[in-house]
Amino acid sequence: MQNNLPPVQIKVHACTYIKDPESSELGKRIISGSIDLLDEKGFEKFTFKKLAESIGSTEASVYRYFESKHKLLLYLTSWYWAWLKYRLSFEIANIVSAEERLERSVRLLTSEVDQDGNFEHINEIKLNRIVIADSFKSYFTKDVDKENQQGAFSTYKELVGGVSEIVLELNPEYKYPHMLVSTAIEGAHQQRFFMEHLPKLTDRVKGEDAISNFYTSIVMKSAISNS
Repeated sequence: MQNNLPPVQIKVHACTYIKDPESSELGKRIISGSIDLLDEKGFEKFTFKKLAESIGSTEASVYRYFESKHKLLLYLTSWYWAWLKYRLSFEIANIVSAEERLERSVRLLTSEVDQDGNFEHINEIKLNRIVIADSFKSYFTKDVDKENQQGAFSTYKELVGGVSEIVLELNPEYKYPHMLVSTAIEGAHQQRFFMEHLPKLTDRVKGEDAISNFYTSIVMKSAISNS
């Protein structure tokens, strides 16, 4: 049967780019190539010159889309949060129980990532590794307040805010919903980095996703207590 559904589009705030990379094949190649290169070399060794060489283009063409590698990182992390928000909308759709919606949300946000076939030019597994290793570099900067006012972090805040609302639905008296949700997301990323590179700082449990189970347990216990 032919699929007549329109293609899925992930919207990223315009303050992160000069020209929308989704608007052209070259732009999509820049995104795909940057994910491959950042995953391979890391943010510090990544340059637009190396990116242009890897995709068979010019450095000047990359600058027509992004003014700096920092803005490119902002774009990629914003895309990732928007993609998770999109997935979450399906994960909790038509679920009446706030407790079940919260558990599903936390598991989605803390579990390992699978490849999503809806976006051919995006490797979400590699992008997840980039977010784990480098996303904090997008906001631990001197320009964070200015970029926040421009909307660079709006999608991440919306994602955290949406799950925080479920926490409050379950327990209206809970005082720290945003802190709880953002700690679970960032903590899970840190623990996955530890598992890959510093395994003595985390716990690997055979037959389970220990990281997701750990943070899901923390969130559920915190939200349900005194509810």
